[in-house]
Amino acid sequence: MTDAPQVLLAHHLKALKLPTMLREYDKIARACAAEGVDYPRYLLRLVEAEIIERERRMVDRRIKAAKFPTVKSLDSFDFPAFPDLNKALVMELARSEYVERRENIIAVGNSGTGKSHIGLGLGLAACQKGVSVGFVNAAAIVHELIEARDEKRLLRLQRQLAAYKLLIIDELGFVPLSQTGAELLFEVFSQRYERGSTIVTSNLPFDEWTSVFGSERLTGALLDRLTHHVHILEMNGESYRLNQSKRRARKAKTDAAAD
Repeated sequence: MTDAPQVLLAHHLKALKLPTMLREYDKIARACAAEGVDYPRYLLRLVEAEIIERERRMVDRRIKAAKFPTVKSLDSFDFPAFPDLNKALVMELARSEYVERRENIIAVGNSGTGKSHIGLGLGLAACQKGVSVGFVNAAAIVHELIEARDEKRLLRLQRQLAAYKLLIIDELGFVPLSQTGAELLFEVFSQRYERGSTIVTSNLPFDEWTSVFGSERLTGALLDRLTHHVHILEMNGESYRLNQSKRRARKAKTDAAAD
């Protein structure tokens, strides 16, 4: 009979979907007893443990739903390697308040200067703030849009892309788009205008975007919408990946000479 309360407690906590409290209540009770903590504070600790774990699971679900190709944080970004990048602005944007204001971010610069890392880092920060995030490669999403149109499911995909509070479109400009692809991608931007935030990373300056969209009229209309409420991160400089390769090559040469 002495086990009856524990059995009933386990049953009730499972029914209430409080797995952390079920797992931790005994351990926290012992710690509180040893510290002389009263019952209200014991209950507070137990509830806080449940809330913290629930929020962690929710963040994990948002990260998974975002479909990041890899998870990168701004903490691991090498800001000293890019002195021209406005670090203060990046860290301000990491608070994700721009999402509530439905503002956009454009990271423009040479290949290998960390634009995708910044996009991923801001996306991760937004997930941690409770924002629904989607991450897509520009060429890949255009291919998917065309495929969806051909299979009569374009409207569903467009609604999905429009529903994200933050949509990250990576590597715009690496591949020229067909007329159909350009028009479909323009529609994505148009549907999100002043309804959600968009982050775009591109290796091309704005005056070369026409080479991607193939139409000055379409490019002008796109930039008009995208830059209406925008933060621009200029990320020019030497390729970080190239510099890393050079350092490794120099180190290998030095090590070989030392041997």
